[in-house]
Amino acid sequence: MEITRKTVLADIVSDPKTEKILAKHNVPCLSCPYAKYEMEELELGQICDTYGIDCEKLIEDLNKEINKKK
Repeated sequence: MEITRKTVLADIVSDPKTEKILAKHNVPCLSCPYAKYEMEELELGQICDTYGIDCEKLIEDLNKEINKKK
């Protein structure tokens, strides 16, 4: 799997390794009560633009983590 700006939040949080990365980058959606209803539609790029998060760095960190060999 490769994460891009178009990847929806539901696909990202389905991997348990991503929560720490999202928290490190201060993605507020993890604690937002409305996010669970919108996860299938919320794209990573939209979240980053809305909250001023460095999307390229976040994507790099997420891809590095999810593609690590076990």
